[in-house]
Amino acid sequence: MRTSVLKTVIFAITASVVFLGIARASDVKECSSAQPPAQAIVLFDGRNFDQFENENGGEIKWTIIDGAMQVIPKTGNIATKQKFGDFQLHLEFMLPADSKETNSGVYIQQRYEIQVIDSHKQEDSPGMCASLYRQKMPDYNVCKAPGVWQSYDIIFRSARWDGEKKIEDARITVIHNGTVVHNNVSITGKTGAGKPEGPEPLPIRLQDHDGKVRYRNIWIVENKEKPMPEDKK
Repeated sequence: MRTSVLKTVIFAITASVVFLGIARASDVKECSSAQPPAQAIVLFDGRNFDQFENENGGEIKWTIIDGAMQVIPKTGNIATKQKFGDFQLHLEFMLPADSKETNSGVYIQQRYEIQVIDSHKQEDSPGMCASLYRQKMPDYNVCKAPGVWQSYDIIFRSARWDGEKKIEDARITVIHNGTVVHNNVSITGKTGAGKPEGPEPLPIRLQDHDGKVRYRNIWIVENKEKPMPEDKK
């Protein structure tokens, strides 16, 4: 079992650093219960599902308990109404302490899953918590026990396309409970039940996988590329 040895110190990442996909261990810190910055879009503040919709249409049947949304098993995934390209995402999750069904996932652009499951004191596996599902395990297993709040801070740079041809893979940095577990990793293709890759941005999906997982404090900062300044003569 690997243990956490890499703690980080600063979360103030400049837009240029993120766009280049150079989010290093020294650039980030634990953001548990972090307050969203002024430029953030608050996706869930504990009061309503206004920023989400049922992925397959119809009413959202998840519930809100003590300021957190909770999956109601077999009612379907939910996804943000808005689509996102490059961004920094913060969310917190808690696995149910009274059930063996702890499975869920955060799907970036509905394509790439960061696994949410109980891996506390368990052997490493391609589907463990914080894994880029079946594509890359986290560098460190820092999963907490069920019944305890945990945090993900995700820095994502979408794939680059020339028409319908992918010319650069998507890249991702994931900070789990304050430890960098994926550091500027290339994502080679869609994972698991993700949608096919393509040039268009897509929503963020939270998965119903039969576990009563809770989520709270979800916010996102979009990183929009700026044109290069013209040369002055």
